[in-house]
Amino acid sequence: MTLNRIDWAVDVVAPQPSDHLLEVGCGHGVAVARVCERLVDGEIVAIDRSAAMIAAAASRNAEYIAAGRAALRVSELYSIDLGGRRFDKVFAMRVGVFTRGDPAREFAALVRVLKPEGRLFLFHDEPSTGADDVGARLEAAALRHSWQVEARLGESFDSGEVACLIARPPA
Repeated sequence: MTLNRIDWAVDVVAPQPSDHLLEVGCGHGVAVARVCERLVDGEIVAIDRSAAMIAAAASRNAEYIAAGRAALRVSELYSIDLGGRRFDKVFAMRVGVFTRGDPAREFAALVRVLKPEGRLFLFHDEPSTGADDVGARLEAAALRHSWQVEARLGESFDSGEVACLIARPPA
């Protein structure tokens, strides 16, 4: 089986059976399904600002929602209210605000929802732009908001290169 960008991203996030994860910008919910396959008593909360994408993700992941391993919500990251819940890992794939513009509101929200020892995984790719360039922009954005960068990864696929930034919240 050839690894695709979503499978690679889930492998990098490495969900453990009891992890509590948040996915930002879940789209059709493909990564939600891949994460849920690895969970036992953990859970993933997935958000997307598009009601149509949440509906598609809910259809794809109905069994995991029924089992209590997945919850889906229509929301922007910066305005989400999770009632004080904190997550072990937060990940986002192709969420453009982290490479374009000022993601100050998003990084502030991530500080609220990520456990102090938690990890943030930002995956992004752009047509005709290498993973090094995209990764450097992700890293610069994280550093501007006082995040502690742990690693910058890149992987090549038929569709292009994907960058990943792994970071910890500010101390």
